[in-house]
Amino acid sequence: MLTAFARAFKTPDLRKKLLFTLGIVVIYRLGAHVPIPGVDYSNVQTCMDVAKSGTGLFGLVNMFSGGALLQITVFALGIMPYITASIILQLLTVVIPRLEALKKEGQAGTAKITQYTRYLTVALAILQGTGLVATARTGALFQGCPVASQIVPDQSIFITITMVITMTAGTCVMMWLGELITDRGIGNGMSILMFISIAATFPSALWAIKQGGSLADGWIEFGTVILVGLVMVGLVVFVEQAQRRIPVQYAKRMIGRRSYGGTSTYIPLKVNQAGVIPVIFASSLLYIPALVAQFAGGDSSWKLWIDDHLTKGNHPIYIVTYFLLIVFFAFFYVAISFNPEEVADNMKKYGGFIPGIRAGRPTAEYLSYVLNRITWPGSLYLGLIALVPTMALVGFGANQNFPFGGTSILIIVGVGLETVKQIESQLQQRNYEGFLR
Repeated sequence: MLTAFARAFKTPDLRKKLLFTLGIVVIYRLGAHVPIPGVDYSNVQTCMDVAKSGTGLFGLVNMFSGGALLQITVFALGIMPYITASIILQLLTVVIPRLEALKKEGQAGTAKITQYTRYLTVALAILQGTGLVATARTGALFQGCPVASQIVPDQSIFITITMVITMTAGTCVMMWLGELITDRGIGNGMSILMFISIAATFPSALWAIKQGGSLADGWIEFGTVILVGLVMVGLVVFVEQAQRRIPVQYAKRMIGRRSYGGTSTYIPLKVNQAGVIPVIFASSLLYIPALVAQFAGGDSSWKLWIDDHLTKGNHPIYIVTYFLLIVFFAFFYVAISFNPEEVADNMKKYGGFIPGIRAGRPTAEYLSYVLNRITWPGSLYLGLIALVPTMALVGFGANQNFPFGGTSILIIVGVGLETVKQIESQLQQRNYEGFLR
């Protein structure tokens, strides 16, 4: 990986792209520390010091915003509205025929779906911004902080609308910055911004582990956490690269006097075909009952049961529910994102077949069988990756939103591998251009 970056810096045009991407990242991080109008920043910092041992229900969104959510800055909503909008559009593509037709139209259809994603992102940003402002005004954003209800001193309608518009505009600026990285930088802009948001929380979280430790002034705990994190990253890299290759043979066809086909290729089916989406789905679904209980008044029995069983990351009911939801969403997402019948029809149309399997319906059944077999270890792997750091690091003062948890590791490793592949492909393309000249 370091060799690819070193070679890229030696290439003038790639060096410009890398420096441009770094400049965008600096602008993004500066915006993550600019408070929005109407917020008492001193009270926010006071509550941050009180709540630094845990981030409560808003930990997942705070992680995706690089810590900007709890500081109520311009980029407080982070990239989460865009991620949610992208997932919703991807799910609706399977349900709505119009979106499915656009997806098959190629670049023009993809551009139209991207435009719909932007509109939905703005709508979700307005909704989430309104919820964040309402939460901050009531003091529920920082539970246990004595000045939590004074974070927004002026609670007039004008100030509230200004705060929501500012955070929505911040989300739109983040989309624009991501598209700039995609067009003029090294590509994969939204994923890189997500990578930076998560990586930005690592230093403070690791230093909190060191300060909370008792062995050798906390350095033993700090080193142990670093070692566990490296092992987890190595495991994730190994599994993310693993794939089942289905061999495909294309028969020879005579068109005029020329022979076409007769080549051999394969269909790569990854062990973790669903990626990090099941973990995000499961985390979001588990936040719903806890969020409802938080805003519900009184001390009813169901509210107390949720507070005791579904808000603590180390509770057995929470762990089992989280694990089962991850397994379920892994199978669900693979089922809607990979269509064996469509793949089998495309293979049959171009004269392709799997050796030993008849074309058409038998090929679709075989692909479905293989996909179900490899999804089982993939879903179990996702569940373990999401839970093992939580249980292993609880002794070091970590909470359920610790950066070395499953979601952050999967995203960082996935984005890192994809970025390195893009840089290597661009380097290879320039080598071919030099050879042709």
